[in-house]
Amino acid sequence: MSGEEEENAAELKIGEEFLKAKCLMNCEVAIILEHKYEQIQQHASDSDPSSQVSQVFEKSLQYVKRFSRYKNPDAVRQVRETLSRYGLAEFELCTLGNLCPDTSGEAIALVPTLTSGGRFPEGDQGNDKIDKMLNDLSLIKKFE
Repeated sequence: MSGEEEENAAELKIGEEFLKAKCLMNCEVAIILEHKYEQIQQHASDSDPSSQVSQVFEKSLQYVKRFSRYKNPDAVRQVRETLSRYGLAEFELCTLGNLCPDTSGEAIALVPTLTSGGRFPEGDQGNDKIDKMLNDLSLIKKFE
C-alpha cells in the first residue's frame, strides 16, 4: 500500500501482507491447538518445564473452543471449502466462518466488502447469492 492510502477493512484495504496471508477461523485454530495440547500432554514430564502447557496457551485454547461455531473437523473443512467456492478473500471467509450471520443484511453489515468487486452485487440478486451461501453454512452446522 502506498504511504498515502489509509487502511480500511470495510473496503478490504488491509495491506498487502494481510491480503496475501492465510487466515484461520477460530474452529481451525482450535483443532491445531488441541492437537498440540495432546502432543504436549503425551510427552509431558513433571521435571521438564518445557513440556508444560503455558497459561497463555491454555487461555488461547479455551477462547477458540468457546467461540468456535463448528466442532467437527469434517465440518470445519466443509465450511472452508463452501466459502472458498464463493471467491471470498481470506479475511472475508474467516469473518463469515467465525460470526455465522443469519441474513444477507447481517453479512453485509459485518463484511461490507461482499458487495464490492461484483461478486455479490448490491440488491436482490446479490442478497440471494449471499443468502444461499449462508444457507449452505447453516446446513453444515445443522448436520454436524
